[in-house]
Amino acid sequence: MTSSPIEDAIRSKLTSALSPRTLEIYNDSHKHAHHSAMRGVADKKETHFRVVISSASFQGKPQIARHRTINALLKDELEREGGVHALQLRTLTLEEEDR
Repeated sequence: MTSSPIEDAIRSKLTSALSPRTLEIYNDSHKHAHHSAMRGVADKKETHFRVVISSASFQGKPQIARHRTINALLKDELEREGGVHALQLRTLTLEEEDR
């Protein structure tokens, strides 16, 4: 675990639900803290994330379905006031990752 509770929650939820072969989580919040949308946000340290994930669970699903799956898993983090403001996803099947 890190000292980043939202990142830890993302890692835990995605790992439990999707058993990923690859899971990379990048906290890009520092790149966006000065944006106008971040004014008034008390904790700007965990607002913008980039996730690269490969999982057999994605086999046969289009990108939009993969993204919806992750958004549903992270619903609490996305809807919480001061929570995740932006989530960039790169979702791959195992076959796509091996190419």
